[in-house]
Amino acid sequence: MAERVREELARRRMSRQTLAESAKISISTLEKALNGSRPFTTASVVRLEAALGVSLRDKAPKLSSSSPDLGGYAKAGVAWLEGDYLTLRPSFEVADTIYAYRTQIYWDEGQGCLAFREMDRLDAPFSQKGVVSIPSKSGQIYLYTNDQGQMRVAILNRPHIGGEIYGLLATLAVGAGSNLTPVATPIALLPWPGIGNPKLGRIQQGDAEYQDCQRHLSMIVDAGYAKLLT
Repeated sequence: MAERVREELARRRMSRQTLAESAKISISTLEKALNGSRPFTTASVVRLEAALGVSLRDKAPKLSSSSPDLGGYAKAGVAWLEGDYLTLRPSFEVADTIYAYRTQIYWDEGQGCLAFREMDRLDAPFSQKGVVSIPSKSGQIYLYTNDQGQMRVAILNRPHIGGEIYGLLATLAVGAGSNLTPVATPIALLPWPGIGNPKLGRIQQGDAEYQDCQRHLSMIVDAGYAKLLT
Protein backbone atom coordinates (compact mmCIF):
# COMPACT_ATOMS: atom_id res chain seq x y z
CA MET A 1 0.00 0.00 0.00
CA ALA A 2 2.89 2.37 0.77
CA GLU A 3 4.34 1.68 -2.67
CA ARG A 4 0.97 2.41 -4.26
CA VAL A 5 0.75 5.78 -2.45
CA ARG A 6 4.28 6.69 -3.54
CA GLU A 7 3.40 5.85 -7.15
CA GLU A 8 0.34 8.09 -7.01
CA LEU A 9 2.40 10.93 -5.53
CA ALA A 10 4.98 10.60 -8.30
CA ARG A 11 2.31 10.42 -10.99
CA ARG A 12 0.70 13.62 -9.73
CA ARG A 13 4.00 15.32 -8.79
CA MET A 14 2.36 15.94 -5.43
CA SER A 15 4.29 16.45 -2.21
CA ARG A 16 3.60 14.36 0.87
CA GLN A 17 2.67 17.51 2.76
CA THR A 18 0.03 18.38 0.15
CA LEU A 19 -1.40 14.85 0.33
CA ALA A 20 -1.50 14.94 4.12
CA GLU A 21 -3.37 18.23 4.06
CA SER A 22 -5.82 16.99 1.42
CA ALA A 23 -6.47 13.77 3.35
CA LYS A 24 -6.69 15.67 6.66
CA ILE A 25 -4.09 13.50 8.38
CA SER A 26 -0.86 14.63 9.99
CA ILE A 27 2.32 14.60 7.95
CA SER A 28 3.93 12.55 10.74
CA THR A 29 1.28 9.84 10.41
CA LEU A 30 1.75 9.73 6.64
CA GLU A 31 5.56 9.60 6.84
CA LYS A 32 5.53 6.76 9.39
CA ALA A 33 3.07 4.75 7.31
CA LEU A 34 5.12 5.23 4.13
CA ASN A 35 8.42 4.22 5.75
CA GLY A 36 6.85 1.16 7.41
CA SER A 37 7.30 2.17 11.04
CA ARG A 38 3.54 2.01 11.64
CA PRO A 39 0.65 0.41 9.75
CA PHE A 40 -1.98 2.27 7.74
CA THR A 41 -5.16 2.60 9.80
CA THR A 42 -8.53 2.08 8.15
CA ALA A 43 -9.38 5.75 8.72
CA SER A 44 -6.12 6.88 7.09
CA VAL A 45 -6.67 4.63 4.07
CA VAL A 46 -10.22 5.93 3.55
CA ARG A 47 -9.00 9.54 3.69
CA LEU A 48 -6.05 8.88 1.37
CA GLU A 49 -8.32 7.18 -1.16
CA ALA A 50 -10.68 10.17 -1.10
CA ALA A 51 -7.79 12.61 -1.55
CA LEU A 52 -6.19 10.63 -4.39
CA GLY A 53 -9.39 9.47 -6.03
CA VAL A 54 -8.15 5.87 -6.29
CA SER A 55 -8.71 2.61 -4.44
CA LEU A 56 -5.60 1.61 -2.52
CA ARG A 57 -6.96 -1.61 -1.06
CA ASP A 58 -7.97 -3.25 -4.33
CA LYS A 59 -4.50 -2.78 -5.80
CA ALA A 60 -2.49 -4.07 -2.85
CA PRO A 61 -1.43 -7.64 -3.69
CA LYS A 62 -1.02 -10.31 -1.03
CA LEU A 63 2.38 -11.90 -1.48
CA SER A 64 2.57 -15.66 -1.04
CA SER A 65 6.36 -16.01 -1.15
CA SER A 66 9.25 -14.18 0.45
CA SER A 67 11.89 -12.16 -1.38
CA PRO A 68 15.08 -13.95 -2.52
CA ASP A 69 16.96 -12.09 0.23
CA LEU A 70 15.00 -14.12 2.80
CA GLY A 71 15.29 -17.44 0.97
CA GLY A 72 12.41 -17.14 -1.49
CA TYR A 73 10.24 -19.55 0.51
CA ALA A 74 6.54 -20.03 -0.18
CA LYS A 75 3.91 -19.27 2.45
CA ALA A 76 2.48 -22.79 2.28
CA GLY A 77 5.95 -24.32 2.64
CA VAL A 78 6.76 -22.68 5.98
CA ALA A 79 3.39 -22.94 7.73
CA TRP A 80 4.91 -25.59 10.00
CA LEU A 81 7.10 -22.92 11.63
CA GLU A 82 4.24 -20.60 12.58
CA GLY A 83 3.15 -20.50 16.20
CA ASP A 84 4.16 -19.45 19.70
CA TYR A 85 7.38 -20.65 21.32
CA LEU A 86 8.66 -20.65 24.88
CA THR A 87 12.07 -19.03 24.44
CA LEU A 88 14.95 -19.78 26.80
CA ARG A 89 18.41 -18.25 27.06
CA PRO A 90 20.85 -17.57 29.91
CA SER A 91 20.18 -14.37 31.82
CA PHE A 92 22.66 -11.60 31.00
CA GLU A 93 22.28 -9.97 34.41
CA VAL A 94 22.00 -12.78 36.97
CA ALA A 95 24.38 -15.77 37.19
CA ASP A 96 22.97 -19.32 37.06
CA THR A 97 19.64 -17.96 35.88
CA ILE A 98 17.58 -18.63 32.76
CA TYR A 99 15.50 -15.94 31.08
CA ALA A 100 12.18 -17.09 29.60
CA TYR A 101 9.71 -15.29 27.35
CA ARG A 102 7.38 -15.91 24.39
CA THR A 103 8.33 -15.64 20.72
CA GLN A 104 5.60 -15.63 18.09
CA ILE A 105 6.35 -16.55 14.46
CA TYR A 106 3.66 -15.65 11.93
CA TRP A 107 3.11 -14.83 8.26
CA ASP A 108 3.19 -11.06 7.67
CA GLU A 109 0.93 -10.35 4.70
CA GLY A 110 2.31 -6.83 4.27
CA GLN A 111 5.94 -7.94 3.99
CA GLY A 112 5.18 -11.24 2.27
CA CYS A 113 7.34 -13.31 4.62
CA LEU A 114 7.49 -14.92 8.02
CA ALA A 115 8.03 -12.44 10.83
CA PHE A 116 8.59 -12.79 14.56
CA ARG A 117 7.94 -10.75 17.67
CA GLU A 118 8.98 -11.26 21.29
CA MET A 119 6.30 -11.01 23.96
CA ASP A 120 5.95 -11.25 27.75
CA ARG A 121 9.50 -10.09 28.45
CA LEU A 122 10.36 -8.62 31.85
CA ASP A 123 12.28 -5.89 30.02
CA ALA A 124 9.44 -5.22 27.58
CA PRO A 125 11.02 -2.07 26.04
CA PHE A 126 13.85 -4.27 24.69
CA SER A 127 11.52 -6.80 23.02
CA GLN A 128 12.67 -7.60 19.50
CA LYS A 129 10.76 -8.06 16.26
CA GLY A 130 11.88 -8.73 12.73
CA VAL A 131 11.78 -11.12 9.79
CA VAL A 132 12.59 -14.79 9.30
CA SER A 133 15.06 -15.98 6.67
CA ILE A 134 15.16 -19.64 5.59
CA PRO A 135 17.74 -20.08 2.81
CA SER A 136 17.62 -23.46 1.11
CA LYS A 137 21.42 -23.70 0.83
CA SER A 138 22.14 -23.96 4.56
CA GLY A 139 18.76 -25.09 5.84
CA GLN A 140 19.16 -22.86 8.89
CA ILE A 141 16.53 -20.50 10.24
CA TYR A 142 17.48 -16.88 10.91
CA LEU A 143 15.47 -14.53 13.14
CA TYR A 144 16.78 -11.17 12.02
CA THR A 145 16.23 -7.73 13.54
CA ASN A 146 17.35 -4.47 11.96
CA ASP A 147 16.27 -1.47 14.03
CA GLN A 148 17.63 1.64 12.31
CA GLY A 149 20.87 -0.18 11.57
CA GLN A 150 21.20 -1.92 14.93
CA MET A 151 21.15 -5.62 14.19
CA ARG A 152 20.51 -8.82 16.09
CA VAL A 153 20.32 -12.36 14.74
CA ALA A 154 19.43 -15.80 16.04
CA ILE A 155 20.81 -18.67 13.92
CA LEU A 156 18.69 -21.76 14.51
CA ASN A 157 18.61 -25.38 13.39
CA ARG A 158 15.52 -26.94 11.86
CA PRO A 159 13.08 -28.19 14.52
CA HIS A 160 13.94 -31.32 16.50
CA ILE A 161 11.54 -34.29 16.37
CA GLY A 162 9.60 -32.81 19.28
CA GLY A 163 9.39 -29.37 17.67
CA GLU A 164 12.24 -27.87 19.71
CA ILE A 165 14.49 -25.40 17.88
CA TYR A 166 18.06 -24.84 19.04
CA GLY A 167 20.78 -22.38 18.07
CA LEU A 168 22.80 -19.31 18.95
CA LEU A 169 21.79 -15.70 19.54
CA ALA A 170 24.14 -12.79 18.74
CA THR A 171 22.96 -9.58 20.34
CA LEU A 172 23.93 -6.75 22.71
CA ALA A 173 23.81 -6.73 26.48
CA VAL A 174 24.09 -3.83 28.90
CA GLY A 175 27.70 -3.63 30.06
CA ALA A 176 29.51 -1.28 32.41
CA GLY A 177 27.53 1.91 32.90
CA SER A 178 25.39 2.54 29.85
CA ASN A 179 27.70 0.72 27.43
CA LEU A 180 26.40 -2.10 25.26
CA THR A 181 28.51 -5.23 24.92
CA PRO A 182 28.33 -7.85 22.13
CA VAL A 183 27.25 -11.24 23.48
CA ALA A 184 26.61 -14.67 21.96
CA THR A 185 24.57 -17.27 23.83
CA PRO A 186 22.67 -20.53 23.32
CA ILE A 187 18.95 -20.06 22.72
CA ALA A 188 16.10 -22.59 22.63
CA LEU A 189 12.59 -22.17 21.22
CA LEU A 190 10.17 -24.79 22.55
CA PRO A 191 6.62 -25.28 21.25
CA TRP A 192 4.25 -23.35 23.50
CA PRO A 193 2.44 -25.75 25.87
CA GLY A 194 -1.14 -26.47 24.88
CA ILE A 195 -2.32 -26.66 28.48
CA GLY A 196 -1.37 -24.20 31.19
CA ASN A 197 1.11 -21.35 31.06
CA PRO A 198 4.85 -21.88 31.51
CA LYS A 199 6.81 -19.78 33.97
CA LEU A 200 8.23 -16.66 32.35
CA GLY A 201 10.84 -14.16 33.46
CA ARG A 202 13.82 -15.35 35.51
CA ILE A 203 14.06 -19.06 36.30
CA GLN A 204 16.63 -19.72 39.02
CA GLN A 205 18.21 -22.74 40.64
CA GLY A 206 15.70 -24.22 43.04
CA ASP A 207 12.73 -23.42 40.81
CA ALA A 208 10.80 -26.49 39.67
CA GLU A 209 11.37 -25.62 36.02
CA TYR A 210 15.10 -24.93 36.24
CA GLN A 211 16.56 -28.39 35.57
CA ASP A 212 14.43 -29.04 32.49
CA CYS A 213 15.12 -25.59 31.05
CA GLN A 214 18.84 -25.92 31.73
CA ARG A 215 18.82 -29.33 30.00
CA HIS A 216 17.60 -27.72 26.78
CA LEU A 217 20.27 -25.00 26.89
CA SER A 218 23.12 -27.36 27.83
CA MET A 219 22.38 -29.81 25.02
CA ILE A 220 22.71 -27.08 22.37
CA VAL A 221 26.50 -27.25 22.68
CA ASP A 222 26.81 -30.73 24.22
CA ALA A 223 24.81 -32.40 21.42
CA GLY A 224 26.46 -30.34 18.67
CA TYR A 225 23.54 -28.15 17.64
CA ALA A 226 25.94 -25.19 17.85
CA LYS A 227 29.52 -24.41 18.83
CA LEU A 228 30.85 -21.72 21.13
CA LEU A 229 34.59 -21.21 20.58
CA THR A 230 36.79 -19.25 22.98
